[in-house]
Amino acid sequence: MKRPTMADIARRAGVSKVAVSYALNDQPGVSEATRASIKSIAAELGWRPNSAARALTGGRARAVGLIVRRPARTLGVEPFFMEFISGVETVLAEQAYALMLQMAADQEQEIEVCRRWWGERRVDGVFLMDLRTGDARIDAVRDVDLPAVVIGPPEVAGGLPAVWSDDGESMREIVRYLAALGHRRIARVAGPAELAHTAVRDTALAEACREAGIPEATVVHTDYTGDEGARAARALLIAPRRPTAIVFDNDIMAVAALSVAQELGLTIPADLSVVAWDESPLTQVVRPTLSAVTRDIPAYGARSATALLALIDGEDVGSVREGYAHFVPRGSTSPPPPESDPR
Repeated sequence: MKRPTMADIARRAGVSKVAVSYALNDQPGVSEATRASIKSIAAELGWRPNSAARALTGGRARAVGLIVRRPARTLGVEPFFMEFISGVETVLAEQAYALMLQMAADQEQEIEVCRRWWGERRVDGVFLMDLRTGDARIDAVRDVDLPAVVIGPPEVAGGLPAVWSDDGESMREIVRYLAALGHRRIARVAGPAELAHTAVRDTALAEACREAGIPEATVVHTDYTGDEGARAARALLIAPRRPTAIVFDNDIMAVAALSVAQELGLTIPADLSVVAWDESPLTQVVRPTLSAVTRDIPAYGARSATALLALIDGEDVGSVREGYAHFVPRGSTSPPPPESDPR
């Protein structure tokens, strides 16, 4: 679908581009009837006012977009996003590109922002994060020929280029390690269930527990915030048969759980082992330091930006596998307490 220009409006209205410019910018030089007709045609074609200058020159916006649908407070405290964006910016800065960042309340708003950015020629392409199965954004960007790179597993990318990390292998490594320590009651405080990467981790966790010959792990889905992480941890730890190890889907929730354990008189790692995903400065400044999965998140962002700029340049871009985040044991994991061993 070709983006509408002032020339398209002029042809439809049977006037000059100058007349269209006057009408759309509410300047004198055209009659009110002509102005109304031009604005009606512009609305019908989906033309956006801010596209005027670039429509005439055919130039690029030299900007790419990222829309995040998570609680705004998450961005302020979760290091993943800032590290990812830092990697994106290293590539964009070299190419004199800017990053447009916006929060969205729901998927409909995300799609509307993408269409508006593209219609107004504010961006040349977008990153799609936190993919859902059957994600409507895939068809939406395709419908308007908006270049897009998915940050997530290729099986939900709908054929769009994907930059992804194998979360399943990371989860299996965590479970193998905890099982080797003797843990048989493992729980996980996860992100939203509808996210594709959450589903990948859910499946891998269940498979890894079966392979290790231990009971299936209890999983609680949250919104990634510290408050929800603490609430989930508290519910797990006051249950009749509390877990001896909990895996958290981000560092904020894992750190919040340390306070919950202290509140309940539990010692980490003697009474409870804790694992965080991903490693960050937060996981290393708390005591004990948190066992975590680690990967080069800025490099993840840089590869994503490189893929998107190549796509914008018309290159044939395939999916890029980043490997997987490796588990690093630190002070928050140890064998479970003897009394928790059912044997």
